[in-house]
Amino acid sequence: MPLFGEALAAELGRRYGNPVQMMHLKHGIFDDASISVITSDTVHEVCRLAGRSADVRRFRPNIVVRSARAMPFEEDEWLGGVLTFGEAEDGPAVSVTIRDVRCAMLNIDPDDASLDPEVLKAAVRANQNNVGIYGTVTRIGWLAVGQIITLHR
Repeated sequence: MPLFGEALAAELGRRYGNPVQMMHLKHGIFDDASISVITSDTVHEVCRLAGRSADVRRFRPNIVVRSARAMPFEEDEWLGGVLTFGEAEDGPAVSVTIRDVRCAMLNIDPDDASLDPEVLKAAVRANQNNVGIYGTVTRIGWLAVGQIITLHR
């Protein structure tokens, strides 16, 4: 289902009970912080527990990390730390501030907008509904796929 398409607006309006209008905001809307980060292992674990194929789009992160540790919910250990991106000393950095407490948006299939509560239920069972982390940008810069990410405590 295309983002900002008439079909999506009609479906959301049907579920909400009133017509909705889709809009594109220049800077977006953030629940608790400007950056959300999740590991691919966390995505795979929650989806495995839900009996669903892994689809990172359900989690809507800004950054997906493939960790060398391959440990689901590793992000919880990053709280209070700073993630730096790349090998340059002045590279981008994100201060890890809070866990990402998930909402019912996890239940929405990104392809057809159908509802499936099993993903959110799995998040609750697996890690008290905490899936990924939120952070604040402390140093701006360019991010790239495959970039080395280092946790500083």
